[in-house]
Amino acid sequence: MTRGYISIGSNINKDEHVPASLQALEQTFGELTISSVYESEPVGFTGDVFYNLVVGFDSNLEVKAVAKQLRQIELDNGRTRDSRKFAARTLDLDLILYGDLIVNDGRLQIPRDEIEHYAFVLEPLAEIAPDLKHPIIHISYAELWEQFDKNDLKQKRITPSWSSVK
Repeated sequence: MTRGYISIGSNINKDEHVPASLQALEQTFGELTISSVYESEPVGFTGDVFYNLVVGFDSNLEVKAVAKQLRQIELDNGRTRDSRKFAARTLDLDLILYGDLIVNDGRLQIPRDEIEHYAFVLEPLAEIAPDLKHPIIHISYAELWEQFDKNDLKQKRITPSWSSVK
């Protein structure tokens, strides 16, 4: 079994798409470790706020099969493949870690750069996997979050209306 982590984001019908994604992920991978939900300002464009969170899961699938499952869940939730990087979206599921795997194969990059660059990925990851170490720089996610520049932090932990999550 390999432990993986998925970053989840949505700013279009987020109260519908985030819970639907959690249900689909649980049906696909079984029990999930779910971070708090964070409300975050969009990065790189102007738009509605996002809900962001990170989930941990265990799987025996090859990494590309996991990525394919995530793409299907996105499509099932109205995501279109022509969406730009910095744009509103119904659902964004990014496989950010998969064991100690290091992959840089076109669109599949693990660990994702976003871990170190965006609070909306790092904070929820540090919440559910504080002692886990980044497979390249070998620093724990709790330490990375502690060192993260929080001067312009535009996110807060929330309890969404649908949430039985923390």
